[in-house]
Amino acid sequence: MKKILTLALCSMTVCSISAQKVNVDAAKKLAGKIDKVAEARTLINEAMENPETANDPNTYFIAGKVEFDALDKAKAKQKINPNDKDVNLLNMAEQAVNGYMNMVKVIPLDNADPKQKLATDAKKKINAHYEDYYTAAGTFYNEKKFYPEAYNAFYIHGSLPTSEYADKAVAAVADSISNQSFFNAGVCAYSGNALEDAAKAFKAARLNNTNSDQNYIYEIACWQYIASNDSTKEALAKKEIDDIANAGYAKFGMKQPVFINNLVNSYVMDDKMDDAIALVTNQIQQTPDIASLYGLLGFINDRKGDDDASVAAYRTAATMDGVDVETLKNVCKKLFRVGAAKNNALDPKDVAGKAAIKADYFEAAKNVALKAKELNPETTGDLDTLLENIDYALETYFK
Repeated sequence: MKKILTLALCSMTVCSISAQKVNVDAAKKLAGKIDKVAEARTLINEAMENPETANDPNTYFIAGKVEFDALDKAKAKQKINPNDKDVNLLNMAEQAVNGYMNMVKVIPLDNADPKQKLATDAKKKINAHYEDYYTAAGTFYNEKKFYPEAYNAFYIHGSLPTSEYADKAVAAVADSISNQSFFNAGVCAYSGNALEDAAKAFKAARLNNTNSDQNYIYEIACWQYIASNDSTKEALAKKEIDDIANAGYAKFGMKQPVFINNLVNSYVMDDKMDDAIALVTNQIQQTPDIASLYGLLGFINDRKGDDDASVAAYRTAATMDGVDVETLKNVCKKLFRVGAAKNNALDPKDVAGKAAIKADYFEAAKNVALKAKELNPETTGDLDTLLENIDYALETYFK
C-alpha cells in the first residue's frame, strides 16, 4: 500500500509539472495573436504561481514574449492603418511595460545556465523596445493613469540606459533624456501621493547629475510631506533632506535659496548655531548684496537667543535692495517683540528711554511693515494683524 501511495503521489507531481509546462507551451503558441493576449496571460500566470515552474526562466521569457509580440504586431498594423481595430494605445502601453517586467525576471533565473541563451535573448528584447517604454508612459499619462502605470513606464525608460542590461545603443542615450524621464516618473508618483516612489525617482535623476533645480526641490518636498505624515520617518526624512540640500547648494549656490535655507534650518534643529552662522557668513562674503542672507542671520541669532545680533542683521536686511516680503515680515515681528520686551523692562519714569524705544523699535517696525505692504499690496493676514498691534502699542504706551 505504501509503495502504491508513493507512486500515486509521484504521478500527481509529474502531472502537475506537465500541466504547467503545457500551459507555458500553449501560451507560447498564442504569442503574436493580439486577440489572444488575455488567454495567454491566464495560462502563463498559472505557471508563475506553481512552485515547480515559478523559477523557470522560460516561464517569464514566454510571458514577456507574449506581451512584446502582441505589441510588435499592433505597431506593424498601426503603421499601415492607425485606425485598425487591433491598434489600442492603452493595451500597447500595458504590453510594453508587462513585456519588460517579465523579461527582466528571466536574466537572474537563467544565470545557472552557462550558455544563458534566454538571458541574452531577453536583454535583446528589452533593449529593442526602449522607445516603447516612453511611448507607453505618454499614453498612460494622457489617460491620467499617473501611478503606478505612467510612473513605472517613465522609470523604466529612465533607468535602462545605466542598467547592466543596456546594450551599446541604449547605454549611449544622453543623461538628460534619462533624467527627464526620472523627473516625469517622480511627478507622476507625486500626483498619485506615492511620495517615497516619487522621491526615489527624483533621487535617481539627482544622482545621475540632473541640471534641474526643480528636481531637487520636488525631492525635498516629498520628504517634507513624508515626515509630516509619518513620525516614524522623521529621522530618515531629515537625513535625506540634508543630503539633497547639500547637493543642491553645492551645485546651484544662491541661484536657488531653498537649499541654504534648508541647511540653516537643519543646523538650527540640531542646535548647531555656530555652524549655521558660519555657513551664512561665508555666503555673505561671496554674495554680499542678497538681503535674504541677512534675514537668515537674523533668524539664526533669534533662535540662538542673541537679540542684539538678530535685530542688527534684520535691520540690515530691511534696508537692502531686493528684500522680499517674507524677510520684511520677519524683521517687523522681531522689532516688535524686542521692543515690547525692552519697554516692559524700562523704568516708567525714563522718558528718554521710552522715546528711544518708540522710535527704534515700534516706529521702525511700522515702517518695515508699510514697506512690505507697498511691495505687495495684496499682503494680508499676519502682517495686517501685526500693524494693528503696533498701532495699538503706539497709541497706548507712548502717549
